[in-house]
Amino acid sequence: MAGLLRGIARTAVISGTATAVSNNVSRRQAQRFAEKDQQAYVQQQQTYQQQAPQQQSYQEDVDFDEQLAQLSKLGQLRDQGILTPQEFEAKKRQILGV
Repeated sequence: MAGLLRGIARTAVISGTATAVSNNVSRRQAQRFAEKDQQAYVQQQQTYQQQAPQQQSYQEDVDFDEQLAQLSKLGQLRDQGILTPQEFEAKKRQILGV
């Protein structure tokens, strides 16, 4: 009976050790993957931040030019008497987002 208990105890110790080692390896791998993901995310954000101002500046230039063209047309319509000054002001505020 002592031999049987000793065998069971030895199996339990080996099993517990194997589980602990396996858990440590899994945790270590998960941590490495998380670090790689974090590095990739940071690089992606840096790239995006470098590109965003260029795109935003271009969009602002296009929007501003478009707004000027619309205001110019509205001014012509007002000068021709097609639009009242109140209609012109209302549309101007809408275009400028005021």
